[in-house]
Amino acid sequence: MLCAGTLELMRLKMVKKHNYYELQHIPMSIFWQVPQYIVIGCAEVFTNIGQLEFFYEQAPDAMRSLCSALSLTTAALGNYLSTLLVNIVTDLSTRHGGAGWIPDNLNYGHLDYFFWMLVVLSLVNLVIYLLVTKYYTYKKAVDSVSHN
Repeated sequence: MLCAGTLELMRLKMVKKHNYYELQHIPMSIFWQVPQYIVIGCAEVFTNIGQLEFFYEQAPDAMRSLCSALSLTTAALGNYLSTLLVNIVTDLSTRHGGAGWIPDNLNYGHLDYFFWMLVVLSLVNLVIYLLVTKYYTYKKAVDSVSHN
């Protein structure tokens, strides 16, 4: 979100500097988005692998497949919550008749504010995650190799 917010700030500065408000396509290379897609791609890969490892090692044997299914369910619920969050932000930011943070023409909006809000929410999530991990008790690992 930091990459996306910074890129949106750069884009909005270009719009303001050159008065590109009514242009549908800003003369800015699409490749400016590559760093944020690399970061999010790596994050998703490591998160999914870590989540599967955690479920297989920490879940009771009879519940491993159920935990894998629940991890996919949490991804689906996250997508629904994302939609709800966008709708809430749109409703609140257009309350007084302004363009809002996420208007149809993004050149008049402040999508960067939305990204900064997501950064704050991610930091809150990190703090909660760290608190949960501090008090989590791991299941003892069983050695599959017997020692004589």
